[in-house]
Amino acid sequence: MSAQKKFVKFFSQYAVVIIFVMITVAAIPPSGLSIKYILQEIITRLGRNSFLVLALLLPIYAGMGLNFGMTLGAMAGQVGLIFAVNFGISNWHGLLFALLVGLPISVFLGWICGLVMNRAKGREMVTGYILAFFINGIYQFFVMYMLGSVIPMGNRAIVLSRGYGIRNTLNLESVRQSLDNILVLRVGGYAVPVVTFIIIALLCIFIVWFKKTKLGQDMRAVGQDMVVAEAAGIPVEKTRIIAIIISTVLACAGQIIFLQNMGNLATYNAHDQTGFFAVAAILVGGASVTHASIANVFIGVTLLHSMFVVSPLAGQKLFGSAMIGEYFRQFIGYGVIALSLVLYAWRTRKAAADARLGLRGGTNGSTKVSAVKNGANGAAGNGGQA
Repeated sequence: MSAQKKFVKFFSQYAVVIIFVMITVAAIPPSGLSIKYILQEIITRLGRNSFLVLALLLPIYAGMGLNFGMTLGAMAGQVGLIFAVNFGISNWHGLLFALLVGLPISVFLGWICGLVMNRAKGREMVTGYILAFFINGIYQFFVMYMLGSVIPMGNRAIVLSRGYGIRNTLNLESVRQSLDNILVLRVGGYAVPVVTFIIIALLCIFIVWFKKTKLGQDMRAVGQDMVVAEAAGIPVEKTRIIAIIISTVLACAGQIIFLQNMGNLATYNAHDQTGFFAVAAILVGGASVTHASIANVFIGVTLLHSMFVVSPLAGQKLFGSAMIGEYFRQFIGYGVIALSLVLYAWRTRKAAADARLGLRGGTNGSTKVSAVKNGANGAAGNGGQA
């Protein structure tokens, strides 16, 4: 392979990573932020977001692409937090209670999502995206009407003045950073939420272990070729459903970790961008629709949120408006997803074209060899007759 082809292949594979590194590095000087401040923000955001992004891995292994349906798990986590605040359960006990409430909801929603995706094989990403809109309607009805009317709410401070429905913004002061503050390690002036990172590390260990189990191997086999996996006796549809259920449950836990760090809950729209930014992060880290790793998660969260930190102030300094930086975040997020999907489609078509070309070349070569053999046999036969 020539040097030019190697460069093109490398750039097409890591184009998003390269572009993000360039944008972030270029935005640091005009932002005026110190490297120490940026590093502390990255540490905080790694603890806040990594669990959510890790929830995307298993569906990718199972060949289901980027799970935009993880938003269902985020909604389940928010319902758990609403009940934790309602019952006045504080600190990490409140987070555990929220998880216990959200767990059965996320399992049920993941099962529904898996069933739907099994009816839309090959179109799982757009199906998950649209399904999230549908379930969002049910979530809105639940928190806007049922809580306080059908389901009694003892804490009237979180209920709207009309007597039912939850307030637009819910103060999570009772559980705010209760996980992060269990043990904080200060190293060189940086605050590291140790317990949060231990939980993230345990999830990474679980994923590595899970890939080696029978179920994990089945998921990878299904992701490579569903027809071959079915022929090998693997229950393809059941395996896909399990992958989505686990992803949804992890998204539930990840949203609880995210919101306890933020300290407040936008009741009706906190989950809207959960799947969007998680998908953008893993793509920025060099993952694709079919291939992803734990390293892609941490690289992506670091790069994406570095840009998020510096872009508002860079926009303020360069254009006189911090809103330019905010709009730039949205533009970059959607642009990353679009560019990654375009590159994936291009690589897939190119690989298919190369395979057809190789097959055609192999067929022609076989034809030529057969012709030579036939000619040789014919010559030998004629010589014998002569």
